[in-house]
Amino acid sequence: MARSDTRYREAYNRLLDHCATLIPGADLPAEAALSEIAGVSRTVVRRCLARLAELGVIALDGRAKRVLRMPDQDDRIAVIRAADGLQALEQRFLDWILRFDVPAETPLSVAELARTFGVTQHQLNEFLAGLSRFGLVARRPKGGWMLRGFTKEFAVELSDFRLVLELDAIAKLVEAPVDHPVWPRLATLRVQHLALADQIDTHFHEFSKLDEAFHEAINAVVRNRFVAEFQKVISLIFHYHYMWDKTQEKQRNGAAIQEHLAIIDALEARDAGRALDAARQHLRTSKSTLLSSLRHHDLG
Repeated sequence: MARSDTRYREAYNRLLDHCATLIPGADLPAEAALSEIAGVSRTVVRRCLARLAELGVIALDGRAKRVLRMPDQDDRIAVIRAADGLQALEQRFLDWILRFDVPAETPLSVAELARTFGVTQHQLNEFLAGLSRFGLVARRPKGGWMLRGFTKEFAVELSDFRLVLELDAIAKLVEAPVDHPVWPRLATLRVQHLALADQIDTHFHEFSKLDEAFHEAINAVVRNRFVAEFQKVISLIFHYHYMWDKTQEKQRNGAAIQEHLAIIDALEARDAGRALDAARQHLRTSKSTLLSSLRHHDLG
């Protein structure tokens, strides 16, 4: 699938999620605001609006855009990502490490890994060089690469750094203007969290995707390329480590939903102190869960 088509599909689904936060008869914002919400150009937004109108989700009348009905799952478009590319390689590499318990200090064969992931050795070397910035891999003295490993010390340092980044994002978010696209994203996330809380007994395994979307929205207010790179890796590591420990998963996810909602409540109230306190509590819980998953994995 071409990158442009992927961007269109992702943008369409974001706008569909935004429509879900509105009641039938409500007006959608101007194209400029929708462009911010979807993270694409107005040209792509117009394509998305045309499809929404075709499906009867909205009505278009010149520049006016009105919600006609609540979206449902059948309105969504599947997003199929290409098997290659840096993002896919990064996810597959971390998946390989975390699922198959590759121990620390393991030498990495570039030739073998390149075949495993279907990329050239040059591409893999460039990827590993970038990944070395996060302390996950290191160059060997006589050439090649070595996995430094996901140890308890790494998990503690990662959690502590995550705390610094997210508290900074929370502080900036509280000061965001009323027309900032983060506010409708948070409104959508509130609806999604409440819906999952109502279905926690049967759908608790769906929390990991919602957790990723929540933290992505929080950190999106920080326009810093270095923060964005670290947040991407942090998100992947937390996601995969959570998959190791299935004990009390429903209870943990239910509690995390309530912690997320507490943060959203404080942010929407523009209460910086309460938002920071709620974020600290949630990140302490996440750190404890990460360390617990490491112990569970070591024993398992």
